[in-house]
Amino acid sequence: MQALMRLRSEPPELRDFDLPGVAPSRQKRSRETTLALLRAGAAMLRTRSLAELSIERLCTKVGATVGAFYSRFESKEAYFNALMALAARDGEQRLSKIRRPSADPSLDKLCHVVVSGIIAWMRNHEGVLRAALQHDDTRPDKWTPFKALAQATTERATPMLLPAMGKGRKAAKTRTIAFGFQVVLGTLVNAILNDPGPLSLSSKEMETRLAGCLSLLLQTEVDQRPPR
Repeated sequence: MQALMRLRSEPPELRDFDLPGVAPSRQKRSRETTLALLRAGAAMLRTRSLAELSIERLCTKVGATVGAFYSRFESKEAYFNALMALAARDGEQRLSKIRRPSADPSLDKLCHVVVSGIIAWMRNHEGVLRAALQHDDTRPDKWTPFKALAQATTERATPMLLPAMGKGRKAAKTRTIAFGFQVVLGTLVNAILNDPGPLSLSSKEMETRLAGCLSLLLQTEVDQRPPR
């Protein structure tokens, strides 16, 4: 019972290690080491590929031994799976917290809220997302959690956005919202993978521009006259 109480008093990121390929631990210090390894790897992936991520260098960075790494993770693949799972879990938690900002928000404001939330999550996990995308061709299962998260985001945002688009033509408006998120997410994925410019993922203007694009796309659908 005391051990359970100690677990509940810890931050969620120290408790939630029910991840595939991660050896469970009841010791707080051991969980802290696991978390440090995950954080360091996510940071290192911002500037290098998964293939370039050295386990030896990772362990040196956090003051752990290679043996300690493999006592926690079955393999480098299992380690990356844990990084993916944590990023997806964070996205799900952020998604669950999305709320309408006021009693009657404008379409522009709603688009900004949703797009800003998506970009904030992507910035937080940029290296892990890039690594997952780079492996999408050879290991398509690696991107699956994020595809599901993208679909969930659209489903979550649709009932928020529809009331701001007025009454009628619900099916057409719903499809336009889905396409709008396809445009937003496609632009962000391209920015993560290729960074073609002129705006990067880190640019504040990226939020403004993408939210504006989504709003304009939805407003165009609103302004459509039903066929006679």
